[in-house]
Amino acid sequence: MIANPKPLIFVAVISIFLIAASATDLSIAPTPSKPSAYDILSQFGLPRGLLPESVKSYSLAENGEFVVNLERPCYIQFDYLIYYDVSITGVLKYGSITDLKGIEVQRFFLWFDVDEIKVDLPPSDSIYFQVGFINKKLDIQQFQAIRSCGKGVSVSCRGHPSKQAIQLPDEVDEIQKLMAE
Repeated sequence: MIANPKPLIFVAVISIFLIAASATDLSIAPTPSKPSAYDILSQFGLPRGLLPESVKSYSLAENGEFVVNLERPCYIQFDYLIYYDVSITGVLKYGSITDLKGIEVQRFFLWFDVDEIKVDLPPSDSIYFQVGFINKKLDIQQFQAIRSCGKGVSVSCRGHPSKQAIQLPDEVDEIQKLMAE
């Protein structure tokens, strides 16, 4: 007879644990997390601040086609007021975004679709927004930081009643100053 069964039970439990562990995939290393949409922009030579901070999700296909979903429509004031729709699509290539849909720029109370965004290669201090046949050169520095969406008042713009514009001044004196500038 066995005088002390505890060592045998311990060996049996360890053996069962080792067999179970070898039968299952125990991955100690954490799985790499999906890079953020801002990281993807950087990997393609574009500034991180092209998108607002309200990115909810994105997908990127092998051919560069992408979809970015925002929490809500968004306005950000750069040199021009930029409108971001809830869904932004396009084709991402190194140094450019083509076939762009979902980003608009305001100029003289009119909204224009931004068709393409590109940077110089090798990198310089400029970024280019293609709006129709017009190619507007802007300072890239304003697109380096990721910005929050601005607050505004509701107006109807180009058939989009949910769009908002830049916050209007409350006082009549401020409006007269704006008109004089």
